[in-house]
Amino acid sequence: MIYFTSDTHFGEQRVLNIDRRPFSSLAEHDAALIANWNDTVSPEDEIWHLGDFASKKKGFAEDLLSQLNGSKHLIVGNNDPPATVEASGWQSIQHYAELTVDGQCLILCHYPFRTWNQMGKRSVNLHGHSHGRLKPLPRQFDVGVDARGLRPVSLANLLRRA
Repeated sequence: MIYFTSDTHFGEQRVLNIDRRPFSSLAEHDAALIANWNDTVSPEDEIWHLGDFASKKKGFAEDLLSQLNGSKHLIVGNNDPPATVEASGWQSIQHYAELTVDGQCLILCHYPFRTWNQMGKRSVNLHGHSHGRLKPLPRQFDVGVDARGLRPVSLANLLRRA
């Protein structure tokens, strides 16, 4: 199975205030997001993180990646520091990707697009960055944890809700 997520901001205190996440501490936040990830994603699954993964503290991202299930791919976000991008544990790292999953063309980027490749041929844009605050276009989905119950989501689940 393939899953998508974004904007976890592990280890970043500001998400508790800015994004109004329902946790009394950062430790509680991180533990809940790790548990939600591992309850959803098995070690055999693939997961695409569409940016803004974790704190810039040296070694933090690398340690965190070792605790998370799945084969992990990073689409770099605006808050991903070199320590995150350079951490071992990523299968791939890029700023943009196009995938075909179950016959569906997917356009992946941290940022939402107004238009995207193959849009007229029913491709789907998956993004993060907006923390569930943007009104989506048809066939466009915010996969960030704030928009998806604080856990990764499958393409089938996204399309079912469309």
